[in-house]
Amino acid sequence: MEGKRTSLFSNGLIWFGAGVSIAEILTGTYFAGLGFQKGLLAIILGHVIGCAMLFAAGLIGGRTRKSAMETVKMSFGQKGSLLFSFLNVLQLVGWTAIMIYDGAAAANGIFGVGAWVWCLVIGGLIIIWILIGISNLGKINTVAMAALFILTLILCKVIFFDGNSAGMLTDDSLSFGAAVELAVAMPLSWLPLISDYTREAEKPFGATLVSTVVYGIISCWMYVIGMGASIYTGESDIAQIMVRAGLGIAGLLIIVFSTVTTTFLDAYSAGVSSVSISKKINEKWAAIAVAAVGTIGAIVYPMDNITDFLYLIGSVFAPMIAIQIADYFIIKRNCVDCRFGVRNLLIWLFGFIAYRYLMTVDIAVGNTLPDMAVTILVCVLVNAAGSRRKQRSSVN
Repeated sequence: MEGKRTSLFSNGLIWFGAGVSIAEILTGTYFAGLGFQKGLLAIILGHVIGCAMLFAAGLIGGRTRKSAMETVKMSFGQKGSLLFSFLNVLQLVGWTAIMIYDGAAAANGIFGVGAWVWCLVIGGLIIIWILIGISNLGKINTVAMAALFILTLILCKVIFFDGNSAGMLTDDSLSFGAAVELAVAMPLSWLPLISDYTREAEKPFGATLVSTVVYGIISCWMYVIGMGASIYTGESDIAQIMVRAGLGIAGLLIIVFSTVTTTFLDAYSAGVSSVSISKKINEKWAAIAVAAVGTIGAIVYPMDNITDFLYLIGSVFAPMIAIQIADYFIIKRNCVDCRFGVRNLLIWLFGFIAYRYLMTVDIAVGNTLPDMAVTILVCVLVNAAGSRRKQRSSVN
């Protein structure tokens, strides 16, 4: 079995592919109003916060050799974890559709044969990636990532060195705190699935660290490309930037393969999470079904603004991972054998409500960090109070 474990290099490639994403470039365009310096600071700060949480989540799965949703059972119980497995599958179906939609729209901007055609092409390639399987993607991923790396360097040159510098002026449409939260949201969206990959690693700590660092750097890079596109070229449509630069086929390859390598992870993890809901579900076929549903969704529904979707993901999964961090690293508690972790489910509900409230308050570091800090504190205090109550009962 050990011979089949994934290496540090292959984990790095997987998360390089996760970071190179049209959705992240498009989200980066929202930062243009802050100006380059403030926008860059918000991007870096948000990713430091989000990737710290991503690392903790991945390390739990890597050390326990459990998938992301299996680790959730350690805090919320066998039945209590089903809520998060179901919500995770839903958000992954949503991400699959959004990524295919964005990729198809951008590809159609270069070669206008119809967005629905590109939806089918991208969806078909994702299914091929799933059929190949994560353990057999090493060489294919190496070639794809090398090509994407070169092509994104070209894109950076086009934006930062060939732009006309007649870009957007700064404005107050997005506060600094809200910008930080948009930067936190992307790594946070990967929290419910990073363990699906670190559980297979030869070296759990090293693989988690490499995955997190590689993803964080590449994701920041994608955000900066999007922000730079708006500031330095005055254009937020990445496809049009590529057309103006004469990238043509090269631009199309960036769009299609970056969409496939990122969205494959969403569909694959949806299959893994489905198994947590029912052991009767086949992991690979569930992932293929998610890719098919996402493709249909991308063809049928418009998905141009995903900010509300990102905030919803944060409000669900930030308090969830906060409780897991408290249980695994601080309290050392394991609830995997119980049916419902009622105490933690109530704490999660508190964290969810707190997150939605904090969205109405402009905080310089965004609302994920304070929400998680409060949730962890409540979890530790409630556990300490419960322990004291048990001690008194045993004495009496």
